[in-house]
Amino acid sequence: MRSRSSSPLSPSIKPSIWPLMLLLLLVYMAQALYTLPLNRVIEFRLCQEHYALHDPSAALSDGSIPEILCKIDEVQRRLAWLQGVMDTTLVICDFLVTIPFSFIAERYGVRVVLWCNLVPRMFLSAWAVAIGNLPDILPTKAIIVGPFLAVLGGECVFQSTIFTLTSALTQEYVQRASYFSYISSTSYVVNFMGPTIASFTMSRNLWLPFWLNIGLLLCAVPTIRMLPETDVTSISSVSKPGDDDVRAAEVGPLLADRDPSPSRYAHAFEAKPSLVQAMLQAVRKLIRLITGRRNFQVLLCSFFLTALASSDTKLLVQYISKRYEWSFAQAGYMLSAKAIVNFLLLAILVPRIIRTSMSSEVVHGSEIRLNYLGAEVSIAISVIGVFCVALSFKFWVLLTALIIYALGSALPVFTMSLVKSPLIALADSDIQDFSIVMLTKTLGSLVGAPLMTVLWIWAIQLGGIMMGLPYFVSGSIYLVAAFVVAKLRF
Repeated sequence: MRSRSSSPLSPSIKPSIWPLMLLLLLVYMAQALYTLPLNRVIEFRLCQEHYALHDPSAALSDGSIPEILCKIDEVQRRLAWLQGVMDTTLVICDFLVTIPFSFIAERYGVRVVLWCNLVPRMFLSAWAVAIGNLPDILPTKAIIVGPFLAVLGGECVFQSTIFTLTSALTQEYVQRASYFSYISSTSYVVNFMGPTIASFTMSRNLWLPFWLNIGLLLCAVPTIRMLPETDVTSISSVSKPGDDDVRAAEVGPLLADRDPSPSRYAHAFEAKPSLVQAMLQAVRKLIRLITGRRNFQVLLCSFFLTALASSDTKLLVQYISKRYEWSFAQAGYMLSAKAIVNFLLLAILVPRIIRTSMSSEVVHGSEIRLNYLGAEVSIAISVIGVFCVALSFKFWVLLTALIIYALGSALPVFTMSLVKSPLIALADSDIQDFSIVMLTKTLGSLVGAPLMTVLWIWAIQLGGIMMGLPYFVSGSIYLVAAFVVAKLRF
């Protein structure tokens, strides 16, 4: 039995960011391979049902319908409704299990949490294949069953764990900000490669991306073993800032009690609280961590608003396909062009700007101001970009708009760094702060998913310039977020 005084991460060992980046690469690539063809699978089923009732002669000899004929309003509205229900269900299930999974992490470690997280991701692909190939057994609406398995963990649980582990790798500001940038850029590398690979593979065989998705997630299983294991009962958080032991303390469970006092062990043989009691205690602790911290409250409002506004990105594939009557494969190539800018910005430009700025005499020691300005500039660019997307009537206008919109993608780098800064962080609340942030972002997505779905269905009915209605609303929300961030006090 391991001693309680031993640490799962030896102070002499410097954890590497590469296992985290590899895990992100596998998981996000699998997600990218799932999202694009899923639209086509649902559209294909809806299209078959529509033309079977209204124009059976539209079907080809093999029973399929040309994709161009599926861009009609009725099919697209039903597609938007089903996707909206799926997105909302995913977020609700994920939100409900975030706190319970923090206790699973406390007892069994983050590896178990991440392994559980892979199960619903693999099931979603397998279920999509089943829906597409068993039309006589499974109705199209059965596709909404898949997201309910997110009770085993979704994006909130996954990203909370990833950001926590990333933060634990270093205490040095520039290095930490660079790590956040690298983590974010990994997702954009996938956003660049993913839609291209998905478009290419689904053009060859619609089901191939789903099988690749499952294969990549299976590869993620052994990758998780490379991550640092955590055990809250064996981690001390009394180290002074700058000590290597702090890194070990920071990779513990997301919402665990981090009381380092000897009394913590004095009651080791007393009855432990039930799961419900422990969850209620965690909720009360989260409330205490928010109460009285004005800057943290302001930043949480900005996270909620930007998550709400960014819910429009899930509509991009449908928006491009409907507005220009493109196939989903063609729309996927457009998204890859946007992701090139994301990658160059986050993997190269932002880390260089941070290093250069922090090494100059002008802003040396003013990392809080740098993060604040970076967040405001990123939001401003997002406002311009999203309004341009809403007004894009031509291909070249949309391409330009997406490039501008992509330039605002550095926002999480600066806002996540603010969470860790002295402006926000308390002495021992880093892990809990990241958990609260991810819960807030998930809540924003929870509101944003149905809102953007309703706006998109309405936009399809209105047509014309109002086709960009979700993006007009998104731009307005980004504007409000900019005013909220401006309320931070230094």
